[in-house]
Amino acid sequence: IDGAIEPIIYAGREGATGRSVPLADRVNLLADRAMKWSNLRSKPVEDKKIAITIFSFPPDKGNVGTAAYLDVFDSIKAVLKQLKSDGYDVGDAPMEKEAIMESVLNDPEAKISSPELNVAYRMSTDEYYELTPYATDLEENWGPAPGNLNSDGANLVVYGKQFGNVFIGVQPSFGYEGDPMRLLFAKSASPHHGFAAYYTYLEKIFKADAVLHFGTHGSLEFMPGKQVGMSGTCYPDRLINSLPSAYLYAANNPSEATIAKRRSYSATVSYLTPPAENAGLYKGLKELKELISSYQGLRENEGRGPAIVNSIVSTAWTCNLDKDIDDLPNLDGYDAANDDAERRDDIVGKVYSQIMQIESRLLPCGLHTVGVPPTAEEAVATLVNIAQLDRPEDEIEGLPRVVASSVGREINEVYRGNNQGVLEDVELNTKIVEASRAAVYALVKQSTNSDGRVKEVKNMFDEMGSFFGGLTGQKKPWTKAIIDAGFPDVDEERLAPVFTYLEFCLKQVVANNELGGIMELLNGEFLMPAPGGDPIRNPDVLPTGRNMHALDPSAIPTTAAVEVSEAVVRKLLEKLSDENDGAYPESIAFTLWGTDNIKTYGESLAQ
Repeated sequence: IDGAIEPIIYAGREGATGRSVPLADRVNLLADRAMKWSNLRSKPVEDKKIAITIFSFPPDKGNVGTAAYLDVFDSIKAVLKQLKSDGYDVGDAPMEKEAIMESVLNDPEAKISSPELNVAYRMSTDEYYELTPYATDLEENWGPAPGNLNSDGANLVVYGKQFGNVFIGVQPSFGYEGDPMRLLFAKSASPHHGFAAYYTYLEKIFKADAVLHFGTHGSLEFMPGKQVGMSGTCYPDRLINSLPSAYLYAANNPSEATIAKRRSYSATVSYLTPPAENAGLYKGLKELKELISSYQGLRENEGRGPAIVNSIVSTAWTCNLDKDIDDLPNLDGYDAANDDAERRDDIVGKVYSQIMQIESRLLPCGLHTVGVPPTAEEAVATLVNIAQLDRPEDEIEGLPRVVASSVGREINEVYRGNNQGVLEDVELNTKIVEASRAAVYALVKQSTNSDGRVKEVKNMFDEMGSFFGGLTGQKKPWTKAIIDAGFPDVDEERLAPVFTYLEFCLKQVVANNELGGIMELLNGEFLMPAPGGDPIRNPDVLPTGRNMHALDPSAIPTTAAVEVSEAVVRKLLEKLSDENDGAYPESIAFTLWGTDNIKTYGESLAQ
């Protein structure tokens, strides 16, 4: 059932007889929704009405028109262009990001409560009660309509803008921002009248044929009701009712995407999250790295070496690294000239290790735009992270392992020495990281166009090229890059599996079907399912633009997850032992989160 949509329970079995008992309202809902999906296949595109729903992310706190890792309005521009190209009536919709924002928000930094938002429709309370069958159930929490939220005092207000047969609407706030505990513990919690009026407007006044929820994530799927198997009294079910829902969701978040499927009957379309890039250094930390570089060249100099170590210690204190390095010498009265070379190397190595740890922390770079191919830099950042991991089930060695072995070192030993601040290992680890990045860049460069983006991937492993390269003794570009980075004995044959895999991954990154996937759902067509999760650990998540699902619990932890977990557990135990005079802990407690296990394919479980 990977990728199944519409998880509606329409019957149950009697305990005594085993007889199947249909649930009439569920059967009717399932039939209505099936007919609406079917209608998307047959209705002429120029007559189809599409409602694009935007949010504020984090819910009710960020600016309107934001979502996790997504440039929402640039992506809406791409979708509008695709709709127009396919024959949908988009009226006079602007095709510039800023103009779309202006027409919907009137203020690029508008919050959900902003009075600047464009009003698309004012719904009288009489119309609201007539069209919303559960409206009176909301009065226990919110009093009679119109209430204070999404209201002008007399009417319920729907924010957004209509362009031909396309409506771009702003999903109202959750309503419980001031008292979130009330939502968790009140048995009768419910959406407010404004929230209900928005979905009533989409279905019964605008008469949308489908709604496209735009980005991770809104509030519909988190409204009160059962976790799974919605009943007619669960609010996600009441709100979405018979509207087909397509939901553009971040590929690395299959757990909450599953909630959107189960509770709001949404068919998900995955989008690529921006690649993680090294955080880098600034100010004092950058100065500290430069001092360490100076020390590496002058460590044997008994005059200048100790002076540089004194500066390193002083700058480390200024940067508050004393909180991370337990035995950093105290500033008062310390003079490196009184230490031997080994002790100085130890101090510098621990500072260097901490600096490299900060510099290599991964941060997402930029926002993703639907349908736009990655830049060369984004592709390199993604592939460098993919290349780090050993994949024993595919008989692929990680790139750092192959590079380290060319100088007779085992990569885990290098990592261990780096973590302990052994200067030689910190330097080697830095060199391996730089060589790996240079090699991946050499691969990506072959397929980068004049705009700096990767649209088509050239096959670097074609038989003819390999044949002539072998005859002339010519090295592959990535091998040459590694040699130039200081590893002349690297084995090109051992590099072949990982670079064949990286080339495949690059093709998957470039082959995103996000716009195509959205259009397939809006046309009522089958959208190919695919796993969600971290594309670094599992490149099968790529290409994006497919119907995302989570995983089979019996299939985790994977072999790769077990291997990674062994290293993590070893490091954890070593750290605890070092901090407790060689004593290991007698017991360890783990908190297992479904989200993390889905993203990592069972690493937490394996630990």
